[in-house]
Amino acid sequence: MMDRTADGRPLKILTLIDEFTKEALAIYVARRIRAHDVIDLLADVMIERGIPEHIRSDNGPEMVAKGLRAWLGRLGTKTLYIQPGSPWENGYCESFNGKLRNELLNGELFYTLREAQVLIEQWRCHYNRVRPHSAFGYRPPAPEGWGLAPSPRFISITGKKAA
Repeated sequence: MMDRTADGRPLKILTLIDEFTKEALAIYVARRIRAHDVIDLLADVMIERGIPEHIRSDNGPEMVAKGLRAWLGRLGTKTLYIQPGSPWENGYCESFNGKLRNELLNGELFYTLREAQVLIEQWRCHYNRVRPHSAFGYRPPAPEGWGLAPSPRFISITGKKAA
């Protein structure tokens, strides 16, 4: 996803979603995102949650980089890339990105990168622990009392601009 700070500088937003629990595992916000940033984010999540069997992503340059693909291959994680112009193939992330856009980004004016990072992380925590989800009987995917969910077996990640 993309947004801008008040001074017009770009914000790139990479979202990582567990397709089974619908939990937002991480949201990375930066001025630019490269393959090594994706590896760092995935490594942090994998340390906490375990190595997933598959990762579904768009075909952005940071997602198809040789270094990232080689690293995932060494871990035994398979990659599934959605076809360009086919957002329905990554529905969990597209739905999540739409909620992030509608519930936060469209109504917020960020003055700095750090402010965007803090507010987006607060929204992610609210999304996981408080916000009701119809798929779970209007309960959140990771309420405070649950602790850590089982390790994700299939996660979606996208850094592309939401429609």
